[in-house]
Amino acid sequence: MPEPTKKTVSAFTKKPKTQTAEIGATVIFEAETEKTDVKVRWQRDSKDIASSYKYTISAEGNMHSLTINNIVQEDAVGYAVIAGVSKVKFELKIKESEEPKKAPPAPTGSSASDTSGTVSDGSATEGLLESHQPDTRQDLTGLFTEKPQSGEVNVGENITFVARVCGESLLKKPTVKWFKGKWMDLASKSGKHLQLKEHYDRNSKVYTFEMHIIAAKANFAGAYRCEVSSRDKFDSCNFDLVVHEARTTDGFDIRTAFRRTSVCSCFVVRDSLLSYSSTDAGEDSGELDFSALLKKRAVHVSTEPEVDVWEILQKAPPSEYEKIAFQYGITDLRGMLKRLKKMKKEEKKSAAFLRKLDPAYQVEKGHKIKLQIEVANPDAEVKWLKNGQEIHPTGRYIFESVGNKRFLTINNCTLADDAAYTCMIGDEKTVTELFVKEPPVLIVRNLEDQMVMKGERVEFECEVSEEGAQVKCLSGLLIKYKRCQEKKKLLSNTVTLPKQLEVYQNIADLTVKAKDQAVFKCEVSDENVKGIWYKNGVEVKPDARTHITHIGRIHKLTIDEVKPEDEGDYTFVPEGYAFNLSAKLNFLEVKIDFVPRQDPPKIHLDCMGRTAESTILVVAGNKLRLDVPITGDPAPTVVWTKGEKVGVGTVTSPSHNQKVLTDSDGRVHVESTKGHCIFTIEGAERQDEGVYSVIVRNPAGEDTADINVKVVDVPDPPEAPRILSVGEDSCIVQWDPPLFDGGQPVIGYVLERKKKKSYRWMRLNFDPYKETTYEAKRMIEGVAYEMRVYAVNTIGMSRPSAASQPFVPVAPTSEPTGLCVDDISDTTISLKWRAPERIGSAELEGYGVEYCKEGSDEWIPAFSGLTERTTVIVHDLPTGEKMQFRVRAYNMAGPSLPATLQQAVTIREIMQRPKIWLPRNLRQTLIKKVGEMINLVIPFQGKPRPQVTWTKNDEPLDPKQVSIRNSDTDTILFVRRSERKDSGKYEVQVQIENVEDRAMCQNTHQNTFCSFLLSDLPGPPQNLKVIDVWGFNVALEWKPPKDNGNCDITGYTIQKADKKTMEWYNVYEQYRRTNCVVSDLIMGNEYVFRVYAMNMVGLSPEPCLSKDSAYIQKTGIVYKPPSYKEHDFSEAPKFTHPLVSRSVIAGYNATLSCSVRGIPKPKITWYKNKMDITNEAKYRMFSNQGVLTLEIRKPCPFDGGVYMCKAVNDSGEDVVECKLEVRCKYMPLTQELPRNLHSNS
Repeated sequence: MPEPTKKTVSAFTKKPKTQTAEIGATVIFEAETEKTDVKVRWQRDSKDIASSYKYTISAEGNMHSLTINNIVQEDAVGYAVIAGVSKVKFELKIKESEEPKKAPPAPTGSSASDTSGTVSDGSATEGLLESHQPDTRQDLTGLFTEKPQSGEVNVGENITFVARVCGESLLKKPTVKWFKGKWMDLASKSGKHLQLKEHYDRNSKVYTFEMHIIAAKANFAGAYRCEVSSRDKFDSCNFDLVVHEARTTDGFDIRTAFRRTSVCSCFVVRDSLLSYSSTDAGEDSGELDFSALLKKRAVHVSTEPEVDVWEILQKAPPSEYEKIAFQYGITDLRGMLKRLKKMKKEEKKSAAFLRKLDPAYQVEKGHKIKLQIEVANPDAEVKWLKNGQEIHPTGRYIFESVGNKRFLTINNCTLADDAAYTCMIGDEKTVTELFVKEPPVLIVRNLEDQMVMKGERVEFECEVSEEGAQVKCLSGLLIKYKRCQEKKKLLSNTVTLPKQLEVYQNIADLTVKAKDQAVFKCEVSDENVKGIWYKNGVEVKPDARTHITHIGRIHKLTIDEVKPEDEGDYTFVPEGYAFNLSAKLNFLEVKIDFVPRQDPPKIHLDCMGRTAESTILVVAGNKLRLDVPITGDPAPTVVWTKGEKVGVGTVTSPSHNQKVLTDSDGRVHVESTKGHCIFTIEGAERQDEGVYSVIVRNPAGEDTADINVKVVDVPDPPEAPRILSVGEDSCIVQWDPPLFDGGQPVIGYVLERKKKKSYRWMRLNFDPYKETTYEAKRMIEGVAYEMRVYAVNTIGMSRPSAASQPFVPVAPTSEPTGLCVDDISDTTISLKWRAPERIGSAELEGYGVEYCKEGSDEWIPAFSGLTERTTVIVHDLPTGEKMQFRVRAYNMAGPSLPATLQQAVTIREIMQRPKIWLPRNLRQTLIKKVGEMINLVIPFQGKPRPQVTWTKNDEPLDPKQVSIRNSDTDTILFVRRSERKDSGKYEVQVQIENVEDRAMCQNTHQNTFCSFLLSDLPGPPQNLKVIDVWGFNVALEWKPPKDNGNCDITGYTIQKADKKTMEWYNVYEQYRRTNCVVSDLIMGNEYVFRVYAMNMVGLSPEPCLSKDSAYIQKTGIVYKPPSYKEHDFSEAPKFTHPLVSRSVIAGYNATLSCSVRGIPKPKITWYKNKMDITNEAKYRMFSNQGVLTLEIRKPCPFDGGVYMCKAVNDSGEDVVECKLEVRCKYMPLTQELPRNLHSNS
């Protein structure tokens, strides 16, 4: 049984716990340590977290907190806090929003005869979002540090989407594109309702990209995508925008807030795409959406009496929500649940709070407000938070505590105080919202009338209630603005009195019938005056039915095909004049009483038939919904079939080729409502393509219609690509189109490549490439690669093809160099060359030699295969012909460019006179030692091959002692072990005989002489004698040896020995004279001597000994040491090697060195900019044998300057200085490129 481990004591007294939060909220994790000086680290997925706009880390005493702002789905991971050896793990969970199980059906009591364009259930929104889902099959590299999040906005309000990209690792600014749907680029839609902005923070190195949607409309809703790219990196993010109808403050009706079918909006089903459109789009119709291309249909909804549905829902149990929503016509059940959740249904009892904050407060700008709560414990401490951030007491925020009551007072409220406020006691909290109302701008003091002369300067002044308010002056004067606190001054240097405008013809009231034309016409005195038309105070914009014209003095407003909504008051306002012309348009409505009768069924479709324009396209996997409007009284029965019809005429029942479609088919749903028959297929597939027939019957008759449905999908993947050829850093790849294009033409292809041993594919093109042959570049030579291809159509991108066969980019070598003719004969030629200068990464396989006759282009290989040598002899050539030769180097990429002789060569042997090239060292007597090896190489020339003869002292050589070897170009004399008898005079002779039978030819030859001298060890010297002995000295004399060993005597070696020990010691070596004096002998000892002779070979084998010995007598001499004056060795410091100015790179240690001399050892002091740096930790000083070194640890640009070294001792001082420049660590890209290119080459 294992021994139980000892439990570790935790460093935390309070540990953070796992929390659950919604997307977009702010979460705070708190931890309390036992000690205050403990260092705490926060981690996310085992990686340390640093403070940023996303994470806020704070520490006060032993309390530590981590705040996560603007939570997204990616934040739902594991976290940890570490203090010392203690580690606590916790998690952040994302709370999913509730979704209704099933959307309620549309109310059957809606009154509208023309409701063909209405979508009556919540599945339309799902279909809309699915049809706009962007292509997400993109390999991401994680460039986003903050992705844009999905949002909701009311009609007419503004919303901003923010994306952030970290630029620290990017060499250039990233490119960002915003899309709606799949391909709609929003860069071209910038204007009144859409603005794209971007900025760069140099401190955090973060790029921020913003998309502002201004005055949102209902057709702005849908799926959006943000893409960012930088060179070979790419990332994208999808998000959604939900647009709600505008809120009403007075008499709010929940049914109009959550009813999808309203007076101003409808869903249109056409070409299998569900788009949200608006009947009053006006001038901005079609912005950010494709719905402007689709047909619009108005839907009228009957009004119902006002009912307080909120009260009913608050009192009802959740199980009754669906029933109440169906009863009051609410189809947006999800939005109703979200709003109902925010309302205060029943206040739960709290253990900490006796009274919580109200749900909301309102205060005017500039006023103060007091928030009040009551706590259960009078000693409880509360925290006030604003938007999740803790508030600290300041001059504007005042905290008060009176008994159980806690107050937060906010003085001088501004628009920045419009936020959510939270009061926390422990883990319990109460939340409220504060709305700051901005008062309207009022004119406190009006303009005053003034009378001036023409040409004088006039000044008008008014006073407004708000500082910084925008003031507009409506006048025909030239106005200059001057702002002074709350006063507005209008200055005019020149007064120009406006000309009076006369009205020649006023506009008159009109009463018109439906489909008639209404024309408002007026005439003024000035034909240059422009004007604006208004309807009920709203400016009129020209469209397909409304036309505004201005011809001379006449202004016209023409309305074609007048409708009931055109009725109203119309006003014409001339620009620059303070009056207007008004008239009223009355619509004359003709009422027709409807008499019910029995009508045969009728199908109302716009896309009947099988033409390309009438075919409905649906993307595979999406929902196919066919909403067919029908009429008939009584309500007809509906039958849906699929298949081809047989025969022509009225169809009474489905034929055997047609299949009746029912709900039993699983994915198929058939539904009939009043005025509509709906056919739905969940997740369309290819087999769902075909002709669908709808048959409606009632007692009055029947009707049928055919709907041609085509299912489109992404294309099939192409076959594996083929590599046609490779280059040094490129290849040419080819592929075949896919067998099935998905029902839509292929618009191009996307290629990817990867290294064979890698798993990461790199995209080569981002825009579809239309051809089926592509040249891929910028590859590394010698590395194996693989390629694959995607096919792209208007639906999306196919799956990747199979990878190609691995290939290696490699280039042929450069041409061989130095091609020349080495030798030539009647039928052969010898060529030689050098290897190519550039071989590349591929191995050199060999060389190929070719030849051709002069004037011919037919090159003939000189031999089969390749040769690895750089010399070759070509045989069997025609004698006398002029031939051209070339050589090419081969590797796995193929042959290189050829190296060719400069001119053609005639195949004919060339006669050459004999000549000996005697080496320089043999032009004088050659001296060798006895026993050494002799090897003489003497080159010569001559054609044909000459005859070589050697002699010694005019006698033939003994082949037993000397070996001779001859070749075509040289001769070699070889003696393995030389003797003294080998010395002598050697002669070599080369001779060429005449091979032609001609009487005038004679033998030619050349002789060369060389001498050898073999030396040996000398004999011993002769007659060594002791000439004289005095004091401690002995004089010796001798004669040279008889045998000097065939070379000069270079010196003698004299040795001495004490007769007691007979140990020999050298006295002189390399001594050249034949007499010497031996000194420093020991008194009382008797010595003998001997001498060796020496030449270049070495010492003589035997020495010459002295016949007599020398005895050193003892004497009574007393030694008196001489007296010397003590020498003063002191020396002033002097730098023998100065400091050298340097330029170093920041971040790498740098050293400064110099050397100094001085006695006694001087004291060394280092200065920077004349400041002593001896005691600074950044610097280290070394001194070794007078060499002084200053080490600067990881210098930065601030460490640059003038450095000085000072040496001081008792004899003086010396100073030396230099300059140090510290350069930035990262050089500009333009300075690094040449070095990188040089290293790559």
